[in-house]
Amino acid sequence: MTKLPEEFLQRLQHIVPETAWVSTIQSFESIKPLIIRTNPLQTTTEEVTARLNDLGIPHKAISWKPDAFCIPIQSRELTLKSDLYQQGLIYSQNLSSQLAPMVLAPQPGEEILDMCASPGGKTLQIAGMLQQTGRIAAVEKIKSRFFKLKANLKSQHVDFVHTYLADAIPLWRKTPERFDRVLLDAPCSTESRFHCSNPDSFSHWNRQKIKETARKQKKLLFSAIHCLKPGGTLVYCTCAFAPEENEAVIDYACHKFAESIAITPIDLPFNNLQPGLTHWQGKAFNPAVKQSVRVLPNNKIDGFFLCKIIKTQSTLN
Repeated sequence: MTKLPEEFLQRLQHIVPETAWVSTIQSFESIKPLIIRTNPLQTTTEEVTARLNDLGIPHKAISWKPDAFCIPIQSRELTLKSDLYQQGLIYSQNLSSQLAPMVLAPQPGEEILDMCASPGGKTLQIAGMLQQTGRIAAVEKIKSRFFKLKANLKSQHVDFVHTYLADAIPLWRKTPERFDRVLLDAPCSTESRFHCSNPDSFSHWNRQKIKETARKQKKLLFSAIHCLKPGGTLVYCTCAFAPEENEAVIDYACHKFAESIAITPIDLPFNNLQPGLTHWQGKAFNPAVKQSVRVLPNNKIDGFFLCKIIKTQSTLN
């Protein structure tokens, strides 16, 4: 099995706690089970459970998210080819991805901005939480990904999401302080999706790419904060381990927006978590960055970084 880049592993040792090192490394080698989620706009969790039983598909409900099920990898193809999936009653979405809408906690009737929205799993999850009320603006810059987003919305029979093929960086000039909540699942180096069996997953990884990505992330977060109403909630997340793409981006926002934003604690219902780092490679971050959280991977969940931001006052004065 191919080994991960040595420089990546060296950096990871300074990020992940020693107590989580073995499970983290094993996550890059393990084949994770299929995770599915009920589409609440089309069916109920009870109905999905009954249909899975009828199909003879082994499944186990996720204790902290009962509308999600863990399916053994051996039953992956049977599940994805089933009428349940083909009719849009369930959606395949990894557990870490499902955390961002949970933390965002959209409420029925609100107006939500989903930046960098493709492939649409989080958009669909938000749509279910809104119960077909309010409004969702889903923005995607890359044309191929934009059509993937639209296809997933169609397959799940979600027709009240407004999709935009556009760059989200200048968006704040068109929609300043419009949205009740903003989700920024930022494009990143995808380090948590590296897998030893797939060298292509990390073949383009290098430190320069991390720096370039971090510059884009800061511009996106700048736009996201300006798009958010005072009093609104923003969730910034990535599937990268790199502090340059996570804590350093939040630290930038803290300095840029000062008292106009507040980083607030995140409460998640499991223990494989790590507070945001306060230092990285000789640089100290704003103490508030510690309120962010890094999900440490295991054999079921990918690594993930989440930060919850409340806008305390207008940023447009």
